[in-house]
Amino acid sequence: MPITVLVVDDSGFFRRRVCELLSSDSRIKPIGTASNGREAVEKAIELKPDVITMDYEMPVMDGISAVREIMQKAPAPVLMFSSLTHEGARITLGALEAGAIDYLPKNFEDISRRPEELAKALCEKVIEVSRSRRGALGVAPRTPAPRVTPPPARPASSVRTPRPAVAPVTPPPAKRVEPVVHTKPKPRHFDLVAIGTSTGGPMALQTVLSQLPANFPAPVLLVQHMPAAFTGAFAERLNTLCKIQVKEAQDGDPIKPGLALLAPGGKQMVVDKRGSCVRILPGDERLNYKPCVDVTFGSAANAIRGNILAVIMTGMGSDGRDGCRMLKEQGATIWSQDEDSSVIYGMPMAVAKAGLSDEILNLNDIGFRLAADVTR
Repeated sequence: MPITVLVVDDSGFFRRRVCELLSSDSRIKPIGTASNGREAVEKAIELKPDVITMDYEMPVMDGISAVREIMQKAPAPVLMFSSLTHEGARITLGALEAGAIDYLPKNFEDISRRPEELAKALCEKVIEVSRSRRGALGVAPRTPAPRVTPPPARPASSVRTPRPAVAPVTPPPAKRVEPVVHTKPKPRHFDLVAIGTSTGGPMALQTVLSQLPANFPAPVLLVQHMPAAFTGAFAERLNTLCKIQVKEAQDGDPIKPGLALLAPGGKQMVVDKRGSCVRILPGDERLNYKPCVDVTFGSAANAIRGNILAVIMTGMGSDGRDGCRMLKEQGATIWSQDEDSSVIYGMPMAVAKAGLSDEILNLNDIGFRLAADVTR
């Protein structure tokens, strides 16, 4: 069965082109379009698409409001189209808070100049978000987040088949299961906490970091797959929501308690050989991810060695697995997010399947555990 897609945009040209690009992949089938947010909500309820592509600036109802209502009435993975500007990043982060899964740059020039490349990127992203866990859609952080004011709207121009009866089967006598007693880990000192994430990560990081106290005793490094235009706005957003300080990392920034450094998009963040600061390097074209979790984690393993706590959260692929292996060889502790709370159970699954996870935790428990278990 192909992945069904509802395409939402106020531009008739863009709707047609997106449908054409999606139709180039036999695994995907556009099943409807909408020209504004209100129509998008109605079509989502009617068509029940596997994925929705969504613009944010539309008449009648904007994209953020539409996403919020769709998550309440007909939840489906939403892929936002975003401009690669600071304002576009701010609005896209608001859409992610409302329940969108991921985003793609909206660039009309790319449609005419690089249609094949754009089609591949769009189709791969649609297939990726279609695998998201619907139970994790629209999961909001426990700490209330500020509402993002959307741009002003422009003027408008299953009934189950009953199962056959089955003769009752008498179950065997139940065996007594002794309760498993879990010993709570003793709080310990860590020289560094490193967190890596991708699809679904912005809201997951918001959830975790907002639970940390202002006097959190360990430095924090954050690696989120995100374009260069977004990481500055994302760091600013986190800094307003969290008690600890959060900033987009710059070359030479010190690694110190109570400060979370976010790897800048399009580049690589590594730990200096002395373990006292970060270095920001150009993005290597040979690497799929810029920033890359494996690069940051691997450099931390070489510089700081054993006294590190690494956390791998929601995301597609396996970035972070090799870095966690290097950390583990140096005696680090590894946590991974569980499947139930992951939007995309790819990166944490890769770490868990490799036997590297010391603990597998629900998203809503990670921040509280960090606050309780990490001591001076």
